[in-house]
Amino acid sequence: MRQVAPGLLVATLIAAIVLGALSAVLWRAGGGSGLGPADIAALKFTLVQSVLSSVISCVLAIPVARALARRAFVGRGLLITLLGAPFILPVIVAVLGLTAVFGRAGVISAALGWFGLPPVQIYGLHGVVLAHVFFNLPLATRILLQGWLSIPSERFRLAASLGMGAGPVARVLEYPMLRSFLPGALVIVFALCLSSFAVALTLGGGPRATTVELAIYEAFLFDFDLGRAAVLASVQMGLVVLAAIAALRWSGAEGFGAGMDRTIRRRDAETPLLKAQDFLVLLGVTLFLVLPLLMILLRGLPGLMDLPGTVWASLQTSAIVVFFSIIIGVGASFVLAMAAVRLGWLEGVALLGIATSPMVIGTGLFLMIHPFDAPSRYTLHVTVAANVLMALPFSLRVMLPKMREIYNNYNRLAMSLGLSHGAWIRLVLWPRMRRVTGFAAGLTGALSMGDLGVIALFASPDQATLPLQVLRLMGAYRMEDAAGAALLLMCASLAIFWLFDRGGRVDADT
Repeated sequence: MRQVAPGLLVATLIAAIVLGALSAVLWRAGGGSGLGPADIAALKFTLVQSVLSSVISCVLAIPVARALARRAFVGRGLLITLLGAPFILPVIVAVLGLTAVFGRAGVISAALGWFGLPPVQIYGLHGVVLAHVFFNLPLATRILLQGWLSIPSERFRLAASLGMGAGPVARVLEYPMLRSFLPGALVIVFALCLSSFAVALTLGGGPRATTVELAIYEAFLFDFDLGRAAVLASVQMGLVVLAAIAALRWSGAEGFGAGMDRTIRRRDAETPLLKAQDFLVLLGVTLFLVLPLLMILLRGLPGLMDLPGTVWASLQTSAIVVFFSIIIGVGASFVLAMAAVRLGWLEGVALLGIATSPMVIGTGLFLMIHPFDAPSRYTLHVTVAANVLMALPFSLRVMLPKMREIYNNYNRLAMSLGLSHGAWIRLVLWPRMRRVTGFAAGLTGALSMGDLGVIALFASPDQATLPLQVLRLMGAYRMEDAAGAALLLMCASLAIFWLFDRGGRVDADT
C-alpha cells in the first residue's frame, strides 16, 4: 500500500486538474457550442497532418533504427545522442532553423536558384509535416531502436547458424518486433502532432492550415468562445484515446524470451549492398538533423553579442519555471512509476497531459482561481502545471521499464530481509534509478524551457518566458535579435538536458 498510495494520489491530482479545468471551461461557457465550418476544417487538417506526420516519421525511422542496431562504427554513440536533440529543441528555435534551410531564403532555395529553379515554399501543410517529421523522426527512431535491442543476440546467432539471410531474418525476427513496438511509436507521435501549436502558428501559412490546438487558441484570444474551445479540446482528447485503444489492439504481446545480453555480429547484414544502404540512410538522417541546428548557430551568433535586456529577463523567468517543473514533474513521475508497477493502468493517466489542450487546462485553472484571487498573479504557476502535465508521459515512459526491472529482480529479496519502505528506496531503488531519473529530469527541463503554450495566451506585456520573447521579437521583425535569442534558448535547453542527464550518471555504478 505504501508503494501504491503516493502514485494513486498523483494520478488523482492529474485527473482532477485535467477534468476539472475542462469542466470549468464548459461551466463558464454555459455548455458546449456546436462546431462551425472553420472548426470542421481545422479538425480535418489536424487529422491529415497528424496521420501524415506520424506515418512518415515512423516509416522513415524503421531503416534508421535498423541501421543503428546492426552497425558498429566510430561516432555511433554521438549519433544516437544527436537523435535526442530535435525532440528537446524548443519548437520556435527549430522553426527558425528549418526556415533557414527549407525557406524561400534558405540554403536549398539558394541552391535551386543556381539552376534557375523557383525557391521552396515551406508554409502550409507540407511545412507543418516537415517540421513534425524533424521533431518526431528521432523520437520514433529511439523507440524502435529499443525494439531491435530487445531481440536477444542468441536469436540472430541461431538465424546465422541456419543460414538465414536478411529477408528471412526480417520476416521471422524483425517484423514481429515491429508489430509490437510500431503501434506505440505511432500513437505517441500522432498525439504529439494532434496538439501541435507553435508549428502551425509559424508554418501554417494561413487559415487553411489551422490545427485544433491553434483553433482553441484563436477561440480564447480573439472570440473568447469558451464553449467552442472546450468542445474542440474534448474532440482532441477523444482522438488521442481512440488512437491509444487502436495501438493496444494492434500491438503484439509476444516477446522473444530472455538472452545472455551478448553482442553479436549481424551476419545477415554483411553484404556490400546492405552496408551501403545503411550508410546512406544514416548520412541522410544526419544531414537532415544537423543542417537546421548549424544554421541556428550561424545566424544566431551575430545577434547573441547584443541582446536586449528583456531577453535576459525572460531567461530568468524561464529558469524559475524550469526549476519547479523539474522538481514537481520528476517527483510525480517517480511515485507514479512505483504505483504503475502494481497497477499498470495508471500509466494511461499520464497520457491526459498530451491528450488535452494546454490552452484549456490553463484557462480552466484561471477560471477556478478567479473567485478567490486575481488569476494574473498565478500565470507562472499555471505554466508550471501545464509543463508538468506535458512532460509527464515522457518521463514516466523513461522511468517505468527500469522500475519494473528493479521490482522484479530485488523485491522478493528485500521482503525476505525485512527492509523497511524507506530503506528499500534508499538502498535498492534510488541507486539503480539514478541514471534514468537524471535523464527524465533533463528531458522535463528541456521541454519546459522550450514550451510555448499557456504563457503565450496569458502572459502580460512585461512578463514572458524566453520562447515567448523569441516569438515577440519575430513579430516585431527584429530578426537578428530573434536569431540571437533563439540560439540562447537552444543552448539553454541543451545545457539543462546535459546537466541533469550527466548528473544522473556521475558515480553511478549500478
